[in-house]
Amino acid sequence: MSDFFSADSASNLSSSPNTNNDAQNPAISALSADRTNPDSDSPDRTSDRSSTAPLRLVETAFLASTASLIWLVNYYFPLGPLLRVFFPVPIALVYLRWGQRAAWMAALVSGLLLSVLMGPTRSILYVIPFGIMGVALGGLWRRKTSWSVSISLGALIGTFGFFFRFWLLSALVGQDLWVYVTAQVAEMVEWVFVKLGWLSVPSLNTIQAIAAGMILVNNIIYLFVVHLVALLLLDRLGNPIPRPPRWVQVLIDYEE
Repeated sequence: MSDFFSADSASNLSSSPNTNNDAQNPAISALSADRTNPDSDSPDRTSDRSSTAPLRLVETAFLASTASLIWLVNYYFPLGPLLRVFFPVPIALVYLRWGQRAAWMAALVSGLLLSVLMGPTRSILYVIPFGIMGVALGGLWRRKTSWSVSISLGALIGTFGFFFRFWLLSALVGQDLWVYVTAQVAEMVEWVFVKLGWLSVPSLNTIQAIAAGMILVNNIIYLFVVHLVALLLLDRLGNPIPRPPRWVQVLIDYEE
C-alpha cells in the first residue's frame, strides 16, 4: 500500500509541472503576440525602399533622357509647337511618381546630358525655364492645385525664362537683343494705332510694357496647351492631374 501511494504521489509530482506549463504556454504565446516590436517596421520599410530604389532610379533616368531627347530633336528638327508642349511633361511625371527629390534629379540629369550633347549654353536654356517648370507643375499637380494657379505660376516661370534667355544670348553675342524685340513691337503698335485712327505715338515704356504683356499672354496660352496634353496623356499613364474647369471639359468633350 505504501508503495502504491508513493508511486502515485511521484506520478502526480512528475505530471503537475507539465500540466501547468501546458496551460501557461498559450497565455505566454498570446502575450508575446500582443507585444509590438519597435524595430519590426524598420526592416520592412527598408526593404520596401530598397525594392523600389532601382525602379525609381531607372524611371528617373529614362524620363530625364526622354526630356533631353525631345529638346534635342526639336532644336535640330523644329516641328513648331508639336514637341514644345512636351518639354516640361517628363519632369512633371517624375514628380508625380517619385516626388520632389527625384524630379530635381531628373531636371539636373537632363541638363547634364544636354550639356554633353549640345553644350552648356543650350542645356541651361532647357533647365531654365522648362526643367524648373516641370518640377513646379509636378508639385502643383500632386497637391491637386487648380488649373488657374498652376497655369499662372507656370506662365511666370516661362516669362522669367524668356527674359533669362534674352539676357544670356545678349551677353554671349555682345548686343542687346531686347532692342530688336522692342522695335518689332513698336512697329506693330504703330500699325494698330494707325488703323484705329489714333495720332498719338506710344512711349518707349508703353511699348516695353506691351511687349512684356504679350510674352506673358503667350506663356499663358502655352501653359494651357501643356495642361491639355498632360490631362490626356498622364491619365492614360495612371498619374492623373487635377480636373480641368467645367468649361474646358465641355470644350474638349472630355469624359472622366
